[in-house]
Amino acid sequence: MILCVDIGNTNTTCALFEGRKIRARFRLQSEIGLTPDELGARLAAILKLYDLSFEDLGEILLASVVPPLTSVWVEMSRKYLRISPRIPRPENLGITVKLRTPSEVGIDRVLNALAGWEKYRSNLIVVDYGTATTFDCISEKGEYLGGAIAPGILLAAESLFQKTSMLPRVELFTLPPEIIGKDTFSALKSGLLYGFAALTDGLIAKMALEFEKKPRVIATGGLAPLMQRLSYQIERVEPDLTLEGLLYWFEKSP
Repeated sequence: MILCVDIGNTNTTCALFEGRKIRARFRLQSEIGLTPDELGARLAAILKLYDLSFEDLGEILLASVVPPLTSVWVEMSRKYLRISPRIPRPENLGITVKLRTPSEVGIDRVLNALAGWEKYRSNLIVVDYGTATTFDCISEKGEYLGGAIAPGILLAAESLFQKTSMLPRVELFTLPPEIIGKDTFSALKSGLLYGFAALTDGLIAKMALEFEKKPRVIATGGLAPLMQRLSYQIERVEPDLTLEGLLYWFEKSP
C-alpha cells in the first residue's frame, strides 16, 4: 500500500491507497517538537486500528509546508519503515507552473491543481479551506496559473477570540439559525461563515474574468462541505484532493 501524507500548518492528513482506492483515512495534529520515535509510535497505533502494520506499507509520499515536520517524517520512515519518503517539488510535478518564481508556491496548492486537472480536464478554480483559504487557477491546458490567499476561517475565528476582550470562541461546523444574529455567538458564526462565503464568491467572480472560458469550481478542506452550502459558485467538494494529487504525481513519476 501507499501512504500519502499532507503536512499542513494545523493538521497532517493521511490516506492509505490500494491502487486508487482509499483503504483508510486519518489525521494527526501538526505538532512542532514531535520526535521521530513519538511519531512512529502514533503511526503504529493508528495502523493497528485497521489491522495493518509498517510491513504493509510499500511507499510513503510526503507533501509538506512545515519543514521541521518534514525531517521528522523522513527520519521516522527510514528508521521504522526502512523507506525513504518520496517528496515532490512544484517543478517536478509534471504540471507547468506559470509563476514568476515557481519554487515559492506551496506544494499542496500545486498538488490540488494537478489532481483537479486529472479529474476534470478543464479550466478550473480550486478553493482549499485550510489554515489559509487558497484559490488556485488551472487553465484548460493543465497549467497552474496562480491564485489568491486569504485567512483561513478557523484562523480568523481564533484571532477574534484571542485579540478581543468580549468575543467568545465559537464552533463553525454548523450554520447559525439566521443570518442576522440575535446573540453574539450567532452573530460571529454568521459573519465568519456567510462572510467567507461572500469572499469566496466574490474572488471567484473576479478570477473568472481572467479566463477565456468560465472555469469550473471545486473545493477541498475540512469546511468545504459546509461552505458549498453557502456558496453560489462551488460545484463540488473533493475531500481528498491533495492526497490524490500525490498519488497522480507518483503514478507519473519515472
